[in-house]
Amino acid sequence: MKNQLVVLFICFGFGFAQAQFSRKDSLQGGLRVERTSFDVLRYDLNITINPDEKEISGYNDITFKAVNPTKKIQLDLFDNMKIDEISNQNFGKLEYVREENAVFVQFPSSLIQDSVYTIRFMYHGNPKIAKNAPWDGGFVFKKDSNGKDFIGVAVQGTGASLWYPVKDSQSDEPDFGASVKVAVPNGLMNVSNGRFQGSTDLGNGYTRWDWEVKNPINTYSITVNVADYVHFSDSLPNLDIDYYVLRENAEKAKIHFDADVKPMMNCFQSKFGIYPFAEDGFKLVESPYLGMEHQSAVAYGNKYRKGYLGSDLSGTGVGMFFDYIIIHETGHEWFGNSITSQDIADMWIHEGFTTYTETVFVECMKGYEAALKYVNGQARNVRNDKPIIGKYGVNSRGSGDMYYKGSLLLNTLRHVINDDTKWWQLLYNYSEHFKKQIITTEMVIAYFNEQTNMDLTPIFKQYLYTANIPALEYKKIGTELQYQWKNVNSDFNMPVDIAFGKEIVRLYPTTQKQKIKLKNFKKSKSFEIFDNRFFINVIEAD
Repeated sequence: MKNQLVVLFICFGFGFAQAQFSRKDSLQGGLRVERTSFDVLRYDLNITINPDEKEISGYNDITFKAVNPTKKIQLDLFDNMKIDEISNQNFGKLEYVREENAVFVQFPSSLIQDSVYTIRFMYHGNPKIAKNAPWDGGFVFKKDSNGKDFIGVAVQGTGASLWYPVKDSQSDEPDFGASVKVAVPNGLMNVSNGRFQGSTDLGNGYTRWDWEVKNPINTYSITVNVADYVHFSDSLPNLDIDYYVLRENAEKAKIHFDADVKPMMNCFQSKFGIYPFAEDGFKLVESPYLGMEHQSAVAYGNKYRKGYLGSDLSGTGVGMFFDYIIIHETGHEWFGNSITSQDIADMWIHEGFTTYTETVFVECMKGYEAALKYVNGQARNVRNDKPIIGKYGVNSRGSGDMYYKGSLLLNTLRHVINDDTKWWQLLYNYSEHFKKQIITTEMVIAYFNEQTNMDLTPIFKQYLYTANIPALEYKKIGTELQYQWKNVNSDFNMPVDIAFGKEIVRLYPTTQKQKIKLKNFKKSKSFEIFDNRFFINVIEAD
């Protein structure tokens, strides 16, 4: 069950740049009483998609429990979408007030604490069209090579309320899942999350495709995929695997998916625990954009190529033996879909861990040295433009460094812990402990500290809340090595490993200069600071 959290966000004393945020931002990102007074239990979405008019019409039945007595709740729907009616079986037609994309629903009397209610939210309109999905939110309306409609949607960050009425906050997911019923023109199929329940010819030129989700689900993960799909399937013990691809790609899809999907699932389940949504199965669904981690219905649009659109984002060549979109987007099933951040300011919990799953897959298939090469290659993509953590309560992400710097942080923590048995057990336990929960950065840090019996807080602080990469300054004088941390917070105390000759020594630098005498150091023909195990800069002092 994914519970709402009321959390005092403590940013370790570090302020954020004074960005200007609007009332619209706080309406979408904030947790005011109109949101915290109710807990969503289930969504039942029933819509029609008209491809010619690029229009959606229908309703969402929203079932919720009143956490506190209230006469007003906040739902969300983009203001370009039209509300037809909001009603409840007992109260009848409900009044509402729209402000920006927020919809404040008014009840004639106070809702009773712990009681369950269902409202029907009827609407229609032309949803926002994405210019460059999935990097901007919206619908994509394309045609396949046979001239048939090929439709998808991606709304992470922008918000699920772009296309259906919802409590548009990551702080609350429907505890008992959702149903998604989508009518599309005859000859097309809709694929959504969860298990297929059947289709019904409505007799008006449309067929409705029904899907059922048993698990809690991110609202931005609820999806539609419309096309002339061909379906084929596979399985692992206790896991059904389904594929929905364009008819023109059916044969090459079978060969392409066979190479990566089962090895990936075996790797991820061994490192992170059993696939979290086995009740809903796992699907790859061909999409008219690059990809998105829609829970149990991962959108795939990498055009059956290895790497990322045929290239390796790490720049090392290591990433060219697998399909990046399959690996990365499926990694989100554990990190993002199962373990979800309460606020998108903490989206590194999704993206940093998921980017690290790529390295984990490389290690499963190619070994430690290849994984180390791959993860360090990602450093070229780190910009250090601003902190990874964003501004809370205003629907604001932090730096895009949440991907690669987040992954490199995890690689760093692995080598700080310096015990691979403990590291892999920590990752496994983390995935299982927070399975299907909504969490915060503070909870991640506390868990890592508890499980390792180490104070890792200064390391998390440095990499997440500042844009500064630690610099290890050193100087060799005879048999003496002088060293200290630069460009760090005053309490930063991360260890680092060095090698000279065949000896490996662990140093414990601080912001104050330290010295160590090393036997045979002067005569050693080789000297190395392991900056491939720790994401740091190395500076030799004059």
